[in-house]
Amino acid sequence: MNRNLKRNLLLVTALLATAASALAVMTNPFWNGALAVFSAFSIIGAIDFLYRYPTVNRYLPYLAILLAAGSFAVVGAMDHYWVPLFATFSVLALVGTLDLFQQRHSLWRNYPLISRVRWAIEAVRPELRQYLFESDSDGRPFSREERALVYQRAKGAIDSHPFGTELDVYSEGYEWIAHSIAPRPKPAGDLRVTIGGDHCTQPYSASVFNISAMSFGSLSSNAIRALNRGAKAGSFYHDTGEGGVSRYHREFGGDLVWELGSGYFGCRADDGRFDPEKFRETASLEQIRMIEIKLSQGAKPGHGGVLPGTKVTEEIAEARGVPIGQDCVSPSAHSAFDSPIGLMKFVAQLRELSGGKPVGFKLCIGDPTEFMAIAKAMLETGITPDFIVVDGAEGGTGAAPLELSNHVGMPLREGLILVQNVLVGTGLRERLHLGAAGKVTSGYGLAANLALGADWCNAARGFMFALGCVQSLSCHTDRCPTGVATQDPKRARGLVVPDKADRVASFHRHTVDALAEIVAAAGLSHPEDLEPEHLWQRVGSNQVCSAADCYEFLAPGALLGTPPERWQKRWNAARTDRFGLTA
Repeated sequence: MNRNLKRNLLLVTALLATAASALAVMTNPFWNGALAVFSAFSIIGAIDFLYRYPTVNRYLPYLAILLAAGSFAVVGAMDHYWVPLFATFSVLALVGTLDLFQQRHSLWRNYPLISRVRWAIEAVRPELRQYLFESDSDGRPFSREERALVYQRAKGAIDSHPFGTELDVYSEGYEWIAHSIAPRPKPAGDLRVTIGGDHCTQPYSASVFNISAMSFGSLSSNAIRALNRGAKAGSFYHDTGEGGVSRYHREFGGDLVWELGSGYFGCRADDGRFDPEKFRETASLEQIRMIEIKLSQGAKPGHGGVLPGTKVTEEIAEARGVPIGQDCVSPSAHSAFDSPIGLMKFVAQLRELSGGKPVGFKLCIGDPTEFMAIAKAMLETGITPDFIVVDGAEGGTGAAPLELSNHVGMPLREGLILVQNVLVGTGLRERLHLGAAGKVTSGYGLAANLALGADWCNAARGFMFALGCVQSLSCHTDRCPTGVATQDPKRARGLVVPDKADRVASFHRHTVDALAEIVAAAGLSHPEDLEPEHLWQRVGSNQVCSAADCYEFLAPGALLGTPPERWQKRWNAARTDRFGLTA
């Protein structure tokens, strides 16, 4: 007889003897000794079997469950006490059997039952990393340290830091603001900037820190209400996002910036095009302080979208001006204009229709030639927007294609410097104001952007943290655990509006106060005095430079004559009669 066959027969005999002894022990303890002996032989035989047949290892948990189910079936027939265990192991055995014969997952077929542990661990992997394994400086898109700062300031808790910085100040990329030996007193009062050019009859005094664009539909009704109530209490503005001005934006009367995307929600004709009269009606609301045309979004530039009809509820349909239950389309490009000159004429039209309120646009920079073409159109038409908001590719969104989120669009710093250079180089900078949006949560983040040319900053995710967001990265699933990014009323109920509104206002107040302290330490009187010379960074292990030296900054009017050599090709290629890259 084959040697392996003999050993297998011995193992089967030992297993049967063990089972018989176990049954005998239930009626007579005399068989305890036999049970121990046969169990030992069974264990030794099982180890020998697995050594000789390693392929069987992957089926071992499944086989063990089958054996347990069979054993509890036998003992359950004798004593009902064991029936629950029999039922449990029977369900597990059934799952393992289904795994063995299903055709969708290779791992389940090759490792029945046990491979499901992988799926279970993956499901809780983000939480395990965030709460157990990440250090304070780890975590993406925001580290624990960044989130904790927002939470502390939102709650009004102590945000002082003991025992020195935990950052590696000698690592490449470390940054700081140059302080003065003769610091100034901290600027008193709210830090604000007045937005509105020569053609604007209703200028707006904006805080240097505001809520960036987040639509109702992406955020819950309670999140929108808390943000707007907080903006009202703190005297800063709340950008509506391109989803329209909802009833929840208007409930508490906080200042609004109405964002107009390619879907023209809230001023949309039946065919999806811009409707001037509907725009005039909504723009006349006193609560709407400025109009912002969205050209592109940092997190997904060049991307449109479709909100399925099943998600177009009565409330969303009301805010967007679309039929209930019908697909809601946001094209990737605007239909109201198709050229830089057309954009300037649209700006002028909106300014007139709104009664002279500030009108501007937001964009993430793509090819620099296109923004140069927009600047040329300003010069050619004599029309300038009242403001431009530069959105960085590091900006957030509820959902975006991974490739667009990771690899399309210019990061904020480079985009901001480019826009600043083009506006200065064309002599247009003094005629409009410049905002910056993209991953700002601290007074230092505000100071760095202002030093590079911005007049104010907007933040979205920072204010989401103030609402209680825990960065669960489930915005696109409608299962936000804190009720912020969901349309599930049961989840949104967890967000208590008065409490979160207070936190939104508190986060804003303390962050602006931190900016004021930085400005004072730099020996300045107002954030507008920050310059590239004040922002320093490490560019190597033994080399540092100020932003003024690390980046190129054009002199006023430098593009109007003979542009610097590295700017000439793009500047000459920029056309005002159409968008698109040109040779």
